[in-house]
Amino acid sequence: MKKIAAVLTTALILVACSSQSGKVTGGKPVAVPPLSKQPVFNQAADSVALTGFNGNGNVQNFIQYQAKSGRFSQRELENFFGGVVYKGNIINIMNRPGTSRPWYEFRTGNSGASKINNGKRFYAQHKTTIDAVARSYGVPAELIVAIIGIETNYGNNMGSFRLADSLSTLAFDYPRRAEFFQKELNEFLLMAKEEKRDVFGFKGSYAGAMGMPQFMPSSFRKYAVDYDGDGLRDIWNNVGDVAASVANYMKAHGWQTNGKMVVPVTLTITQELQNIIDEKTALTRTVGELKRLGVMPQDVVDDNEKAVLYRLETAPGVYEYYIGLNNFYAVWQYNHSRMYVTAVRDIANGVGGNYRL
Repeated sequence: MKKIAAVLTTALILVACSSQSGKVTGGKPVAVPPLSKQPVFNQAADSVALTGFNGNGNVQNFIQYQAKSGRFSQRELENFFGGVVYKGNIINIMNRPGTSRPWYEFRTGNSGASKINNGKRFYAQHKTTIDAVARSYGVPAELIVAIIGIETNYGNNMGSFRLADSLSTLAFDYPRRAEFFQKELNEFLLMAKEEKRDVFGFKGSYAGAMGMPQFMPSSFRKYAVDYDGDGLRDIWNNVGDVAASVANYMKAHGWQTNGKMVVPVTLTITQELQNIIDEKTALTRTVGELKRLGVMPQDVVDDNEKAVLYRLETAPGVYEYYIGLNNFYAVWQYNHSRMYVTAVRDIANGVGGNYRL
């Protein structure tokens, strides 16, 4: 196994100098050129659990496509898949039926007192670095801390799966999301090349998310930052790189400096308002439009601001109503859950004391 890893690592390093990486140094992002859309290799085939990766038709089609693209050689990829270990337990996890918890349960584990207190300690420990990043990007330090906290409990739960194993297993034995995970596997292989690191040395979650901010490989390549200029984008151990990467992601997704995220509202619920609440999360309505329907913000908000109307169940059958503004939507890009965004806001407000997002 170590020999296989060494062969691929050496090969990737040799060609790294000829590839355009998405590196950012000194906190200054460099654009990553888009790749052409790769086809989905999802034909009927025996499971890689039975055939092995190199014996699987879909894997071989993936290898042939990548080899023709010139980004990798056939030998590199066959060596890579020869070193990958199938992880059937990941498929079992992905196939578990999801459960939607109400807000009053969700907030306990995700933005409760323990998460806020740990956030205060983390922030105090790294305040100089995080504050410098916040000033540079115009993204609040408290928000950066909150995202690290909700994603990995401030780096304590980053995942222990080898990404080579988890992404390969999902790419070729999870047909429902084959396109997504094959894309992320390709991004992962390019990432290892660009970072000049052993492709089998990366660890993360069962779904392929990495480091303190839990970036997928595509997000790593686009948004990860080498903040201290040491030649590495270390989102596992380097708090400066982690904070700058989160802030860079937020700015790229429209974060507005000094803007609010969430404003409580009062209203008398009607079928029309309920239909708006049930719409997909998007900034398609203005505050003024919502006010004309009886939605009354409990803070000053410009009528021309775009907003999302939503509700949270604070106790069984009891709801509170809010509007999410531009910065709410920026954080929603990180995780498509209204409860997630509200929990991030609550952690940030708790960590920041008098500061309110």
